[in-house]
Amino acid sequence: MPTLPLAERCLRLLHIEDSDLDHQLILAQLQRAGLRFEITRLDTLPDIEVALDRTWDAVISDYNLPGFSGLVVLDMIKQRQLVLPFVLVSGEIGEDTAVAAMRTGASDYLLKNNLARLAPALLHAIESCEAQLARQEADRELLKSKQQLHELAGHLQTSVEMERAAIAREIHDDVGGSLTALKFDLAWIARHSKDEDVQQRVQSALETVTSAIESSQRIMHNLRPAILEQGLLAAVQWLAARFERRTGIATSVRHVGDHFQLPAGVPLVAYRCAQEALTNVSKHAGATRVEVELSMEGGVLTLEIKDNGHGIAPGDLSKARSFGIRGLRERAATVGGWVDLSSGLHGTALILSVPLRGVIGDFEFDEDGEPLSVGAGHDPSSWGAL
Repeated sequence: MPTLPLAERCLRLLHIEDSDLDHQLILAQLQRAGLRFEITRLDTLPDIEVALDRTWDAVISDYNLPGFSGLVVLDMIKQRQLVLPFVLVSGEIGEDTAVAAMRTGASDYLLKNNLARLAPALLHAIESCEAQLARQEADRELLKSKQQLHELAGHLQTSVEMERAAIAREIHDDVGGSLTALKFDLAWIARHSKDEDVQQRVQSALETVTSAIESSQRIMHNLRPAILEQGLLAAVQWLAARFERRTGIATSVRHVGDHFQLPAGVPLVAYRCAQEALTNVSKHAGATRVEVELSMEGGVLTLEIKDNGHGIAPGDLSKARSFGIRGLRERAATVGGWVDLSSGLHGTALILSVPLRGVIGDFEFDEDGEPLSVGAGHDPSSWGAL
């Protein structure tokens, strides 16, 4: 964008005018105002159309021209989607026509017998258009920044899940294997020793090892839920039952729709959404009942977690470090979904929606959410069942 003030810049002006005398009047007014400018006069549509491919600071146009009007030129500018100041000058334009021109997109209109306002009107029109262009550029940069942040959030979510899976495998292969071997050794000692003190120590050690194995299994489930291999419904039911045992909050799971093979990534997103929602219920809701509904209707996977707690205060979600719901929304966006949250006096409802129409990754679906094809290198057996 230009940095010099308008009064100091050499303006590039296009003058649409068939009268040389009127053109000279325009030049005199601009020179009298002390403006620096380069001006080109045209009066035929073909020449004007070619000229619009060049860069101009503003267009000054007569209304009545041979075979066309200034509004035709304005329409050409709009069709090209140019943000270009357009000042209409005429000796006989009526008020209705002038108002219609302003509504169509003209920056201003003047009468030829009163051109004293030409320079201020022209400068104001250029300033307004440049401010509009600056806003558009800022909006583009903001959109680009948001897209980059969204892509970064998606990458971080994927990286976190990959790291979780790697840690879970290490726990299973290294820690789990070692604990299982230790349990066998302790069992062997118990079978081959008659000493009562040794037996007591062995039993105590076996209980400790068993507890450690259970803890490692719980950690592995949290890191990478193997239960998802049995389908999303089974995983959500297991999660709800475990939540109910741990918290004492009555939790029910309802399923609507047929079983369905979901694209890779969707089951894990839904599972993590349910996990986060139930964690928030246990920490903040003060609820005595939770209802979980999983549905697959109209080509949309929907997961709703609803409690009867005291709800969420209006300012809670806008806290600077309130990342739970924001994280869920970013996670849902990685599979083309979104998260809605509603809260009131009778509890909170969190809804995850993932439409399966169109294409998600390399997976293509019809209007009913049924898979049409699988991208190269993808095996349908790797999809998660509902």
